[in-house]
This record gives sequence, structure tokens and C-alpha cells, in this order.
Amino acid sequence: MQPTITKNRIQSIDVLRGFVMVIMALDHIRDFLYKADLSKAADAALDPTNMQTTFPALFFTRWITHFCAPIFVFLAGTSIYLMCQRKTKKELSGFLIKRGLWLIFVELVIITFGWTFNPSYNLFIMQVIWAIGVSMVLLGILIHLPIQAIFVIGLIIVAGHNIMDIPSVSSGLKGTFLSDLLYFSNFSVHPLWGNHFVIIVYAFLPWTGVMLLGFCFGMFYKKDVDPLYRRKMLLRLGAALIILFLVLRFTNIYGDPLPWSAQPRGPVYTFLSFLNLNKYPPSLLYLCMTIGPGLLFLALIEKVQNNFTAVFNIYGRVPMLYYILHFYLIHLIVVVVFFAQGFGTKDIVPEGIPFFFKPNGLGFGLWGVYAVWAIVLVILYPICKKYNHYKSTHTHWWLSYL
Repeated sequence: MQPTITKNRIQSIDVLRGFVMVIMALDHIRDFLYKADLSKAADAALDPTNMQTTFPALFFTRWITHFCAPIFVFLAGTSIYLMCQRKTKKELSGFLIKRGLWLIFVELVIITFGWTFNPSYNLFIMQVIWAIGVSMVLLGILIHLPIQAIFVIGLIIVAGHNIMDIPSVSSGLKGTFLSDLLYFSNFSVHPLWGNHFVIIVYAFLPWTGVMLLGFCFGMFYKKDVDPLYRRKMLLRLGAALIILFLVLRFTNIYGDPLPWSAQPRGPVYTFLSFLNLNKYPPSLLYLCMTIGPGLLFLALIEKVQNNFTAVFNIYGRVPMLYYILHFYLIHLIVVVVFFAQGFGTKDIVPEGIPFFFKPNGLGFGLWGVYAVWAIVLVILYPICKKYNHYKSTHTHWWLSYL
């Protein structure tokens, strides 16, 4: 039995993509609306991975969303491979380069405004969509290579990039705009002109490696691949990645610049320290911890069709629309909360902060974050469902860019 395919789409991939996009919204709502206990150091209290100030519910609210970006980028590569089945390499190369450049524009202009609501664009934000865009451009160039070569390049990047965390290797390489774009950025801010800056959240090189491996993974979804063999291989690969994560993490030998340690707050926080991995840039162990379970999910969900998978399938089939709209909807809710909590027009532009309607003290406890998350998903679902129907029944060229 082949997985459900509609217009060459594979339902299990869309379901997994939809699932991670749903939990992604939770993380962004927390960014906007979580009101920490600021009797502690403000920055520490707002950081859900700070072992001195976090608590399990807050930590796992952040941790569960770690699965989003790696799986999203990995599946983007897989979807590109599936496009190879109906396009020539020349056609696909041109499409990837154009779509990649379009995604970079979307990140810098459309999504940045959704984050900031700042019409002056004092801050440009480079996150996952820009990293996907650059990776698509590079894959559009590499697509002419044999798939074995693409796999080797992706594997070297993903498995080897943590060598750059060794001080003797990276000495003298950090601190420049180019080096931060490539690898070293951790929310690095660089001046552009006047009072305008760019913050590099996602350095692109490790994410390019993830996309290349996701592209090669698409071979398991060729039409001539036996479904039983595919599911068996997905289970084995997923388990292997999880075991690799556990072994390397336990030994603290290689794969993440943040070693775990026994925590003075007790064994629960020691366990949280074990799970607390580096995302910016994504470490090898971070990618094993997130993509491994994703492969298991794909294997187990392939033959499942029910109301839950139907909902996630809708979100996963229109990822770009969902991604853009959820920022604007969340920020509009922030504006409503802003006035409802008694802030005035003088507070719209917080001093020294380029995010409008985001003064100190705005927001809720964790319960409010989850409530807003539910509201956002309920509002977006019918919009995504309607757009998915339109996209499934029309062939306009621009639909492949949104």
C-alpha cells in the first residue's frame, strides 16, 4: 500500500510538516507574550533554557519546539527531491534559485515586519526562511551533481561542522558579518546604515547540510520503493540517530558546544541539562535528537488516516501561507493585549527595542501562552483549509511561491 498521494504529495510528509508547524507557533507566541518573573534577572527569567531560573513546564514548552526547524528544513529537501520526479534538473535548478531568492526577500521584508510592526525597518531579521532560501539557491547549483556527491557534502557539513566550535580551529574566524552568515552567528547584530541593523539568527551552512540530507532522503519515497522496506529503513535510521545522540551526549565528547552537567537544583534539572542542546547554529546532537524521532514519526504515521492527521495535513500542505499569517495574527493579538493590559500610545515604541507594542511587563504566565496558541490555531485552520483547496484545484505559476 503506497502512502496517500494527491498531486504527487505524500500525506505522511505533510502531516509531519503540519505537526511541527503547529508547535512552532507555540514558541513564537511564547516569545511575544510570556511574562516571566522579573524579580529575577530579566534576561535569565525569559530564557527557558537557563538552568538557574527555568522550570520544567517552561523548559519543555521551548524544548518541544526544537523539532520544528530541523524537520521543516529536512522535509523541504525531501520535497525538492520529489519535484525531481516531474522536472528536469535544468528546470528544477532554475526554480530553486528563483524560489530561494524569493524566500530571502520574504524573510527580510514580509516576515521581519510581522515580527516588529516597525515600518521604518530599523531591524531586519534573518531566521529560518532566509536559511532555507540560501540553501535552495545552493541546492539549485549542486543539483547537477550525482546524488551520492550531494549526500557526502551534506553529511560532511552536518557531522563535521562542530569542529568549528573548537577554539583552536575557530580562532580568528569569528566576529565578521560573513562568518556569522556562514556559521558563527548566535543572534549577532550587525550595522547596515544609519539606525538600521540586521540580526542573524540562523547561520545558513549547517541548515544547508540538513536540506542536502533531506534531499537525499527523498529517495525512499520514489514510486518503485517498497513501502514495507521504506518504513523499516525509516525506523532503523531514526533509532540510529537517537542512539548516536544518547551515546555522544552522555560522553560529552563531540557534537554540541554545551556539555551537560549535574545541576545543584537536583536530578530533574540535570536531565534538563542533558536535553539542553545548541540550536544557533544547530549542533550535530541537536539534529540527531530532533530528526531521529521525526523519521520514526514518518514510519509510524504513513498508513494512519484519522481526524488528527487530517488537521495536521492541512497545515502541512500550505506551510508558507501558514508561516507568514501566524506572525501577523500573533502580533495583532499582542496589540489587543497591549491595550487590554492598560498600556498607552507612549508605550508603542519601547525605548531601545525595535519591536513595536512589546513593552516590559506585557503578557501572561504560561497558561496564557497556551490559550493564545489554541486561539491562533483555530483562527488559521479554516484559512489554510480554504487556500489548500484553491491551491489543489488551480495551477497558477505563483502558487508554487506561496
